[in-house]
Amino acid sequence: MIFVLNSTGKLTTNDVYTILDLTLQGKEIVNGNEIDNIILYSKKDIIKAKTPNQVAYWKTVQQNDICFAIGPAGTGKTFLAVAFAISAFKKNQVRKIILARPAVEAGESLGFLPGDFKEKIDPYLRPLYDALEEMLPTEQLKNYLEKNLIEIVPLAFMRGRTLNNAYVILDEAQNATGMQMKMFLTRLGPNSKAIITGDITQIDLPTYSQSGLVQVKEILKNVDGVGFVYFDKIDVVRHKLVKDIIDAYEKHNSK
Repeated sequence: MIFVLNSTGKLTTNDVYTILDLTLQGKEIVNGNEIDNIILYSKKDIIKAKTPNQVAYWKTVQQNDICFAIGPAGTGKTFLAVAFAISAFKKNQVRKIILARPAVEAGESLGFLPGDFKEKIDPYLRPLYDALEEMLPTEQLKNYLEKNLIEIVPLAFMRGRTLNNAYVILDEAQNATGMQMKMFLTRLGPNSKAIITGDITQIDLPTYSQSGLVQVKEILKNVDGVGFVYFDKIDVVRHKLVKDIIDAYEKHNSK
């Protein structure tokens, strides 16, 4: 409770109940060595950096205004990015959160999906909603979305905007072209942070389009204020089989 009070400046009734519930369930809240790795108290659990690369991710985000997180699926890149954003929002470090994804088809046609444009685009944005729903009470999330304090948009909708006092996340960035990546990065205004996540082994762009995430690794590698974190299969925090599946694909592709 003291940690929550010191980090957020307040301790709500909900915070107290959450901490008590976790304790009564027998879950370890924190030990002295891990206190700096706590990111957020969610509605169900504590969210903290667990692997060495996740700890490096947290530190890189704190030290840079733009952070690139690159690595395979299941390593917590997107989930932790959303946690970083909510933590900053709750501490009043930013006024809004914007989450974006390229609407690139992964073997399926967008045109054949039923419904209007919003209904067609929502499946691409669903993983971002899932992360938010893990961390925020339903009514609170609904309120933030209605007031545009949290926005979830296709990457193309970012053009022409200037994002001040915002925490901006670009997910699945391997499917952004070079022009889209430049467009996204140049939206950033005063007192804003950006996290760009992606897996360069899962590019769904047409063969004639180069991934902006692959390009940017070389273009921005020596720019101050821009940090890069690379994840590996050892960082996978999903089902234990996910790590084995990634390993099997790597062995197959190396033959």
